[in-house]
Amino acid sequence: MTHTHAKHDHSGGDDRGLDCKHDHNHDHDHSHGPGHHHGHSHHGHGHHHSHAPNNKKGLIIALTVTTGIMLLEFFGGLVTNSLALLSDSGHMLNDAASLALSLFAIWLSGKAATSSKSYGYHRFEILAALLNGVTLFVIAFFIAKEAYDRFFAPPEVASGSMMAIAVIGLLANLLSAWALLRKSDVKDNVNVRSAYLHVLGDALGSVGAIAAGALMLAFGWYIADPIISVLVALLILRGAWGVIAHTVHILMEGTPPRIDIAMVKRTLEGIEGVKDVHDLHVWTITSGLDSLSAHLRIEQGLDEQLVLQEAVRLMERKFGVAHCTIQIETSEVRHADLKV
Repeated sequence: MTHTHAKHDHSGGDDRGLDCKHDHNHDHDHSHGPGHHHGHSHHGHGHHHSHAPNNKKGLIIALTVTTGIMLLEFFGGLVTNSLALLSDSGHMLNDAASLALSLFAIWLSGKAATSSKSYGYHRFEILAALLNGVTLFVIAFFIAKEAYDRFFAPPEVASGSMMAIAVIGLLANLLSAWALLRKSDVKDNVNVRSAYLHVLGDALGSVGAIAAGALMLAFGWYIADPIISVLVALLILRGAWGVIAHTVHILMEGTPPRIDIAMVKRTLEGIEGVKDVHDLHVWTITSGLDSLSAHLRIEQGLDEQLVLQEAVRLMERKFGVAHCTIQIETSEVRHADLKV
């Protein structure tokens, strides 16, 4: 019986510096008496870092901008006695908290693995994204609730002041969103995307406030405020649901959406000498780090290492999965049926 752990990615954090590659080939044979043989082969631990997004830098820029505007609005509200400014600084505080949480998650995920946490702290990024997604749901709920109350008795609103504050908030959020888009991996890193959605949600709120303020200032349509607020809440909910669904899928060890597991099985079964593929699993440890495990039953007398090398090569080349644990078996090997 042969096990291999192939191409382990031990990258710590998101700071990408030198473009480096390390190749190590280790073969360890452990004999446990007659007829019982385990070969552990670690092939090519490769680290390639070039032009990768710097998630940490993008979050730091966004957090600095958001915190600065939050403090400006807070002290401005105290000086001018403006409840609207103080209220908007509260929104900014929520954004700053979500950005800080995502930044902390990236720092923690870079810590080395331990004997009790063999995968390290990579999953904390997923937990942070889930928490950010849930808070977006809560924010949307309170926006919708307040809008419902205002539908029946729309209050008069100081439209001019509201628009001025919304413009300040919009510029700050657009700058933060730009920093995340340019410097960070908003598309594929669910942790960064959840923070980005917080910033984007506040930007949408500012756009809605400007539009509502213009309608109220021009036509006195105070009901525009709750109507636009509901539309913003629905947009926030749409983004939040995507983040929550994605993070729960990862935490449930679901197959990555980009992987067709039936195709993976057919590819492994297509290797010469492979008679059967079973106990096949593909899952995500954290964004950008997928893993695979499988048992391959091969014909008697074949070179197990050649089959193993071909399986490892195909999994990385065709499916981009570099972290593989593959067990080679012959028909003589018997093991209990696994529950999953």
